[in-house]
Amino acid sequence: MSERTATIGSKAGLHARPAAVFAEAAAAQSVDVTIAKAASPEESFDAASILGLMGIGAEYGDKVVLTADGEGADAALDELVTILETEQDA
Repeated sequence: MSERTATIGSKAGLHARPAAVFAEAAAAQSVDVTIAKAASPEESFDAASILGLMGIGAEYGDKVVLTADGEGADAALDELVTILETEQDA
């Protein structure tokens, strides 16, 4: 299993437009990806679910943990970390 920690870079947090951009990118991956706040990793959600993303309540500067398993997991997580750590229009 592959895992990455990312810091939310969007000033809007993981809400509205940033969540939609991230969910779309997660859904496009060849592996299933989960996301959880680093402070409570036992509460993970499907990264492709906008409702799940908004449910974790990640704000600007929060750390989240992404996990995936299977062929292509490392590349998928690297791409998704880049999205999370980049400012997105709210």
